Amino acid sequence: MTQSSQSERECRTSVLPGDDSKTDDSEKALKARARPGALERNITGISSASWPDPGPPPNGGRVAWTQAALLHLSTFNTFGYTTAFGSFQTYYESTLGVSPSTISWVGSVQIFLLFFIGTFSGRALDAGYFRHVYITGCVMQIIGIFTTSFATRYWQLFLSQGLCMGIANGLQFTPTMGLTSTYFSTKRALVLGIGALGSCTGGVLFPILVQQLLPRIGFGWTIRIIGFIMLAVDIVTTAFYRTRLPPRRTGPIVEWSAFREAPYALYCASAFFFFWGLYFAFFYIGSYGRDHLGMSYQDSINLLLTMVCMGFIFRLVPNYLADRLGALNVMVPFVFLCGIMMFGWIGIRTPDTLYIFAAIYGAGSAGIQSMWPATLASLTSDLRETGIRMGMGFSVVSFACLTGPPLAGALIQRRDGDYWYALIWAGLSFFVGGTLILAARTAKVGWRLRCRI
Repeated sequence: MTQSSQSERECRTSVLPGDDSKTDDSEKALKARARPGALERNITGISSASWPDPGPPPNGGRVAWTQAALLHLSTFNTFGYTTAFGSFQTYYESTLGVSPSTISWVGSVQIFLLFFIGTFSGRALDAGYFRHVYITGCVMQIIGIFTTSFATRYWQLFLSQGLCMGIANGLQFTPTMGLTSTYFSTKRALVLGIGALGSCTGGVLFPILVQQLLPRIGFGWTIRIIGFIMLAVDIVTTAFYRTRLPPRRTGPIVEWSAFREAPYALYCASAFFFFWGLYFAFFYIGSYGRDHLGMSYQDSINLLLTMVCMGFIFRLVPNYLADRLGALNVMVPFVFLCGIMMFGWIGIRTPDTLYIFAAIYGAGSAGIQSMWPATLASLTSDLRETGIRMGMGFSVVSFACLTGPPLAGALIQRRDGDYWYALIWAGLSFFVGGTLILAARTAKVGWRLRCRI
């Protein structure tokens, strides 16, 4: 064996996500530490001493693929509904009489809570509280959606659609991502891509329902129909989710030592910046088409659908490649593509070119949204820490999602409705994020281009 081929092999084995040998060591260590104790039983209600050794991730089988399908449904209910906020943004601007920046706080708070609560709900998964947390999220989700249907003022929408739905989604989203990750190692990126595809399914279905039903039956019953769909999904997922690993009896809510690992810390910092500008287009592309290009409300919804529909391809293909080339490697070009498209938006003057922008940006943003959880999982070698580390990463980007859309709205207002300042800010945020993700890769494997990470 030549020196170069040996070096390449060492590079691959040092960064393979979910390496089976690491998994075996992790499972053996877990089994050795799993001793009965009163403290453990008090925290989780379950003693891991009586929990059978689950062995390495099965990477397939009926139960494992069922969890992947359920993750798709949960993402449909949570992230899919959040992705569709652009259709509500345009409607609220025409009916509530408040500024676009103020309205965007409803959607940004919803996304913020979906991610931020991941720190706590992810730890709850590790501690054995998955079902308690998930069912609580389902109950709050149904309360939030049906109270939204009766809302007539901005503060009512903020409490129901922003606050209540945001908390509910945060209790559901991160634990289901972490749970499904424990069933797969060699196919993890593809499986999480299948789960992330649920945001496209919801991001298409919910705006179509709003577009078709709102003029016919009004806002209240349109939202109630969405609520009944969510209720059906919650019943199915609650019935069939199954945890695989025994509860982790000790451990902090936040594992601060993870931020001392340069690859993890740099990756979380990069995620903050590219998520800072990511949802700007989803919230404002419809308003831009209507206010600047004279498009109708129906056409503005079609712009959002164009962006979301691209995810049906670009939430799967990149994840399929990631299992062969490395999740972080595949993600890098999508980050820079989105930055380029934000700068390109400055020159758009016709509806046709805006549709082209929506398609290309939709592909890039879909690649980012599907790849970044898989990359977080690949930077976690111990499966017992999957929930807490994913939750920590989600919480970092939650602050970007909270401030990004309102900041964009404020920049638009500062230019008296012109998008120039907002587009420059969004484009730069992607390029800063892309630079930091390259730094994370360098910290992990150095300057070796052929390493899979």
